[in-house]
Amino acid sequence: MQTYKAPLRDMRFVIHEMLDAEQLSKLPGYEEATADTIDAIIEEGAKFCEDKLLPLNRVGDEEGCTYENGVVHTPPGFKQAYDDFVAAGWQSISSDPNYGGQGLPTTLNSGMQEFISGANLAWGMYPGLSQGAAAAIQVHGSAEQKALYLPKLASGEWVGAIAMTEPGTGSDLQAVRTRAERQGENYVVNGSKTFISNGHHCGLLIVVCKTNPAEAARGVSLLVVEQPGEQPGFRRGRLLHKIGQKGQDTAELFFDDLRVPAENLLGGEEGQGFYQLMNQLPRERLIIGLGAIAAAEAALEHTLAYVRERKAFGKRLLDFQNTRFRLAERRTEVTLGQVFIDHCIQRLIAGALDAETASMAKWWCTQKQCEI
Repeated sequence: MQTYKAPLRDMRFVIHEMLDAEQLSKLPGYEEATADTIDAIIEEGAKFCEDKLLPLNRVGDEEGCTYENGVVHTPPGFKQAYDDFVAAGWQSISSDPNYGGQGLPTTLNSGMQEFISGANLAWGMYPGLSQGAAAAIQVHGSAEQKALYLPKLASGEWVGAIAMTEPGTGSDLQAVRTRAERQGENYVVNGSKTFISNGHHCGLLIVVCKTNPAEAARGVSLLVVEQPGEQPGFRRGRLLHKIGQKGQDTAELFFDDLRVPAENLLGGEEGQGFYQLMNQLPRERLIIGLGAIAAAEAALEHTLAYVRERKAFGKRLLDFQNTRFRLAERRTEVTLGQVFIDHCIQRLIAGALDAETASMAKWWCTQKQCEI
């Protein structure tokens, strides 16, 4: 039986002692972020993850997404949990209030992401990638693009996705072959993508493409495709099978003369896509690291519950010295990862998280996730 208790005590320490969240209520726009409000929010978030998401973890892994008559279905309970999540306002907790968000501190959203990852990592990809797409639009989009796209992502009406990876090029963004050619008031897009998370369910898709194939990084642009499944020239391929996170929708996407309005060019200027993606990568890498160390901690807790109950040779597995040695090693590694992630969150909030540090966090924490 799976067990998960959100690390509320640790979360309170990080938010109140390390990040000094109490000072946030003194800043313009954060007046409601008092210590009591913050505690109430993280307590409710922990309860949602323990009660709603943890019970779906097993069915997500055992049944996964299914493909039937050209339609991908998420595991039983995933859709209802998502609807409950957005109805409770979790999707918009730190989003800009000018575009339907609540405008609460980013630290609260980071805490909720940790709880989600510990309870059900595969499910967490659905809202998580929507927030990633929203962050790119928030930073690089025009005023018109923000007003059009962000409210639908904040409300959960649209699930977001970013189409980067291609067959044969992986995530080498300078080498993408998907082509977007300007024709009048539209871009005509041709190419394909693979391993695209949320690909079958996205209502908003940011496509990484070449608007100038003669250039490498400077030829990359980002196009926003609204309701891609309703657009002529867009096709979704098979549901891709993976070693893990089987409850997460991962797709092949095909573009055959897909026409995208020119005003959907993110930021309104060609050749900015590589910079726009690189600008977001430290945040994305940190989120991956955060999810990984939360999953590692959850695995450790599941193991502790097991060795306390399982008996061999007349005593609990926990009573064997070697078991205690191994658990002590793993607890040390998890704690180191958590401290490093908290350090990175501090730097992100201060606007000082660099690509090198974020990459180290992603590597270390995902490595420990696999080992633990």
